[in-house]
Amino acid sequence: MPQAHFDASVESPHLDVILDVGHPLANRVVDGFIKVGGVGFVHGATQEAYRLVLKEETNQKSLERLAQRAGKEAVQWGLVAGAYSGVRYGLQQALGENNWKSALLSGALTGATLAITEPNPGSDRVVRGAITGGAIATAAEFIRNLTD
Repeated sequence: MPQAHFDASVESPHLDVILDVGHPLANRVVDGFIKVGGVGFVHGATQEAYRLVLKEETNQKSLERLAQRAGKEAVQWGLVAGAYSGVRYGLQQALGENNWKSALLSGALTGATLAITEPNPGSDRVVRGAITGGAIATAAEFIRNLTD
């Protein structure tokens, strides 16, 4: 039975977290969830903290709201990244290549899937989610290739 292990290292601006859960696909999904979920947590916490500073409000309820928003955004962002990483890895294995086309398709599939989970998902919303997801993923791939 595979055993999980954890290893982390930080080299500015690169953070590498390795959590081995026994399968490459699962490793990619968990890695994406952890890394981007952490960014989502920080985003939610800072957004809510800024709102509290503007209102000059600090009490137990406002701090609970801050923690709740940070946690919610961590899960949302992590799920998006995990889904994208998993689809991208699956396409890479199936097609045998890793290029902007697989990024586009992975982003579109992830965007459409996330749109389906929204309340009242209509076909228009699913198509817009696919277009947005594909555009973001393709742009990120082009930017990543600029730095290589």
